[in-house]
Amino acid sequence: MTRSYTIRTYGCQMNVHDSERMAGLLEAAGYERSDSDDADVVVFNTCAVRENADNRLYGNLGHLRPVKAARPDMQIAVGGCLAQKDRETIVRKAPWVDVVFGTHNVHALPVLLERARHNRAAQVEIAESLEVFPSTLPARRESAYSAWVSISVGCNNTCTFCIVPSLRGKEKDRRPGDVLAEVQALAAEGVLEVTLLGQNVNSYGVEFGDRGAFAKLLRACGDVEGLERVRFTSPHPRDFTSDVIAAMAETPNVCPQLHMPLQSGSDDVLRRMRRSYRSQRFLAILDEVRAAIPDAAISTDIIVGFPGETEEDFQATLDVVEKARFAQAFTFQYSPRPGTPAASLPDQVPKEVVQERYERLVALQEEISWQQNRALEGRVVEVLVSTGEGRKDGATRRMSGRARDGRLVHFAPGDLPIRPGDVVEVEVGYGAPHHLVADGPVLSHRRTRAGDVHEAGTRPGGSRTGLGLPAFGAPPAQPAAAAPACGVNA
Repeated sequence: MTRSYTIRTYGCQMNVHDSERMAGLLEAAGYERSDSDDADVVVFNTCAVRENADNRLYGNLGHLRPVKAARPDMQIAVGGCLAQKDRETIVRKAPWVDVVFGTHNVHALPVLLERARHNRAAQVEIAESLEVFPSTLPARRESAYSAWVSISVGCNNTCTFCIVPSLRGKEKDRRPGDVLAEVQALAAEGVLEVTLLGQNVNSYGVEFGDRGAFAKLLRACGDVEGLERVRFTSPHPRDFTSDVIAAMAETPNVCPQLHMPLQSGSDDVLRRMRRSYRSQRFLAILDEVRAAIPDAAISTDIIVGFPGETEEDFQATLDVVEKARFAQAFTFQYSPRPGTPAASLPDQVPKEVVQERYERLVALQEEISWQQNRALEGRVVEVLVSTGEGRKDGATRRMSGRARDGRLVHFAPGDLPIRPGDVVEVEVGYGAPHHLVADGPVLSHRRTRAGDVHEAGTRPGGSRTGLGLPAFGAPPAQPAAAAPACGVNA
């Protein structure tokens, strides 16, 4: 009998992509996807970056306890960064969980599920280092037009606030030929846009001794037939070099978008964070990028309330934000993570102080984002039409998509038969803080292979390699679904 599965994903783009691999593994083993809560297998792909990640997981597991009691054959699996961190703690706190697996052994999920069913006992298997590079695994891609492509996993940095290196391990780089082969295969199946993923993409190549490898990879993506857009996340200011900026500017399909994590504008705080750059170096990078790519939309990550942060330190962050003119900022209130050096630092900032600073930062960035988006009113932008990004699209009768610089655009399709995966040109009528609106007529509409694939309800990259997995039946056709978008911090 065919068993159904559902995957609940939390955290960064790396987790989203890992979930595509988990789905591919399960479907290769004969499971079929279900979007309902009554699936036979529920998989939680967890994040451990924020403090509330633990509470969120155990709260969700608690909600499933009566469901599991009523349906003993149902299985619950927990993977991802929090599983790598908590290990046996998960089944101790939630003994109704069947499988716990980590970031290094995603490929083991179907086998662990079968073993737990056969043995009628929880299976906890956490590898200490990467066993199989995730990109060699089958995938159930969430989008017909846009795809994640992992170029590396792990991180060699030692930022005092970050738990990722201890959970993802040291950086492991894929060979450029393997990355390009995946990109070419996706483009051949109609994918128009790829996002190159890594905890620190611009240190790519350090493992095989080529520090210019990332710039070369961007240029090589420019030669892939049918590939219209290339993005990447996330770089680290320490490793960001002029050859990468030149490759971005000189490769037409590399998008004018850059996510450059600042974390703090205070040099003292950056020093305590072990961020090996200072605010002037950061701003100099942005100046160089904008000199080469004047229309680049630059986003960032900022942490408010790092231990010891003074009002003077916070004002330095506001000053850098004023100068940087970010298109968007992902702002976070610092939360101590056990196992990180910052968790034991003195002078933890009181919650009420952090909250007040956070609100000031958000208000400043909101105004900057709004100014930048209003400046785009009257401009014609090219939009890759997406699905699921406009929460009010049904009520407004709009569709949504991303401009080449990554900005979200809501537009009125009129009577045109526009599909997710198609490309349109529209004129921006209104710039809001977090999106652009184009309610005028669509200026051009290009039907694409990606739109054909979406309309057919299939997905690219759906490898059916068995990998010796236990099977439960023939894998079904893959229904359409939308991928969430999150941020990778570096």
